[in-house]
Amino acid sequence: MKHIHILPWLIIGALCAAAFYLRFVLWGYSFSALVCVCLAGILAFYEVTGILLPRFPVVIPILRRVFTVCLAVGIAVVTITEGIIIKASFGSPAEDIDYLVVLGAKVRVTGPSASLWDRIYGAYDYLEAHPDVIAIVSGGQGDDEPTAEAYSMYEELIDLGIDPGRIWIEDRATSTWENLHFSLDLIEEKTGKRPEKIGVLSSEYHLYRASLFTKACGVEFVGVPAKTSRVTQKINHFMREVAGVWHYWLLGGQYE
Repeated sequence: MKHIHILPWLIIGALCAAAFYLRFVLWGYSFSALVCVCLAGILAFYEVTGILLPRFPVVIPILRRVFTVCLAVGIAVVTITEGIIIKASFGSPAEDIDYLVVLGAKVRVTGPSASLWDRIYGAYDYLEAHPDVIAIVSGGQGDDEPTAEAYSMYEELIDLGIDPGRIWIEDRATSTWENLHFSLDLIEEKTGKRPEKIGVLSSEYHLYRASLFTKACGVEFVGVPAKTSRVTQKINHFMREVAGVWHYWLLGGQYE
């Protein structure tokens, strides 16, 4: 029997403890918890197969090679996808637009979540710098939200000094797909025509997927990034977005 090294198992234990903390103590870090579990599983696989190697000298090397190849392909896919997401995260805010759709995020009992505040401040900065642009704040009310996301953004932007006449409210959407469809419908209802191009403001990690939704609506996309203020949240959401993008590519976009 191969001698068992303690350090790798301590690392595995630490990763499992971190996963438990991220999943059950902190809010919104479930994907980081999943990453910790996956890392612990990968390390455990190599440790366990190393221990079993003397008993199964033919099977274990083959199993390890297959696993390593699959792992390398997975890492390459994630890396390439993450690169696409990061490239899109810069947006193209210098392009001229008439309408800016501001995508909603969680509203808590205490007020806007950190992500929603980031989008509110991002919208404020953009509207201050572009006084002719109309904003459509979009987001309905979830079962666990005290008010619609659109109304929360509307009230905060007014408090910050934005003219209420420049803010249109779309308060029915429960998904990004609906955010864009309902906002385009609202613009058409108010102006009599559907725009060929719109700006979309969302958290920077979400811009690539938002661009896919927008183009699926037949409209040219202009990305306006809202910078995520919490570093840990930014790391978590950039990792999570890889799964979101692949979900879109494989299953289509009418889901969130």
